[in-house]
Amino acid sequence: MTSSRQGIAFTLDGVDELTFARILRDVMTDTAFARPLQVQAQEPRPGHSARLTLAFLPGDRAAAVQAMQRLKTVLLRYGVQIDSVHVPGEA
Repeated sequence: MTSSRQGIAFTLDGVDELTFARILRDVMTDTAFARPLQVQAQEPRPGHSARLTLAFLPGDRAAAVQAMQRLKTVLLRYGVQIDSVHVPGEA
């Protein structure tokens, strides 16, 4: 039986490319985001907000929620407004 990944998706409205690169650098060097979690990034493009998704297997949900809190801290460091967060299984 194969488990499919879930993801906590952050939409980062108004983040420029330089700020996004700095955020991504911090995330990639922080052990809170290490395996078994996976960080998926979509850089900002004209007409599209930047996105970061913390992908995880269902058994790693607790680690993903902790990483989500850490990501919020990283984003606050750069003064980033979080436009939306989607957590699977929450209404």
